[in-house]
Order: sequence, then C-alpha cells, then structure tokens
Amino acid sequence: MAKTLVALIVSLCIAFSAIAAQSKPAAKKAPKPDWSELTAAQKQVLAPLEPEWNQLDTTRRKKWVSIADRYPTMKPAQQKRLQKRMEEWVKLTPEERRAARERYKTLRKIPPKERKEKWQEYKQSVAPPPPPTPAPAPAPEAAPSPPAAPATPAEAPAAAAN
Repeated sequence: MAKTLVALIVSLCIAFSAIAAQSKPAAKKAPKPDWSELTAAQKQVLAPLEPEWNQLDTTRRKKWVSIADRYPTMKPAQQKRLQKRMEEWVKLTPEERRAARERYKTLRKIPPKERKEKWQEYKQSVAPPPPPTPAPAPAPEAAPSPPAAPATPAEAPAAAAN
C-alpha cells in the first residue's frame, strides 16, 4: 500500500511538472491604448505626453484619455491650465514625479477644510512675487522763470544791475 501511494505521488508530480512545462507563460499585455489608437482630437490634447506615452501604464493612459475626452467641455482657462500642467509634468524627473504623487496622496487624506488652507499656503509659497509697482513720477520741477522784462526803458538799467 505504501509503495502504491509513493508511486501515485511520484506520477502526479511528474504529470504536473510536464503540464507546467508545456504551458507557455502568459505574455505580458502591452499597455492600452497605444498612441496610434487615439483619435486625432485626443492626440492633439495629449500632444505634450506623446514622447512619454510608451512609458505610461494602462491605468495612467486611460486616465489621460478620459481627460482628453472631457477637454472640449472645459472652459478656455481650464484648457490652458491643463496644457501648461502637462508640459510641466513632462519636464519633471521620475523622482520629482514620485514626490508629487506622494504629496497628492497625502493631501487627499486631509479633511477638505484643512486641505483648502494648505492649498492656499502652497499657492502663496509658489506664486511669483507681484511685480513692483512703479513709484509715481516726481512732479516736474518748475523751470526758473526768466526775469521779467522792464516795464519802461528807464527801469532797464536798474533791473540789469540786480
């Protein structure tokens, strides 16, 4: 009985290893959508991200596609801000991006009122200082008035003597 049990276990091990050897490892799926699968409108909105599109995972690609789809409904100021932020994001190093994501996650955990206060502090810390207001121009000095012309020829020598 023990021999039969051992033989059964050995044969099962051999069978499972043979099956495992025959099965191909699952090929890793490429992130979707590929740049070529985007619409012309999506490509136009996401143009700043094109050089990095191949490095983005599926989740991030889908997030950006969703944003591109909402783009036409945004106000012009929002559209401009989105384009600027994408351009800035592309310029960040991987470490700077990681730090930005961590800050975002941390801020999401803060209650809304406190988050608003922190946002105001942040905006003040990164906002460029206001341009200096030009000092009011000094009033032009009055030019010395020329001496008054003598009223009569008799006064002329007296005025010249002064």
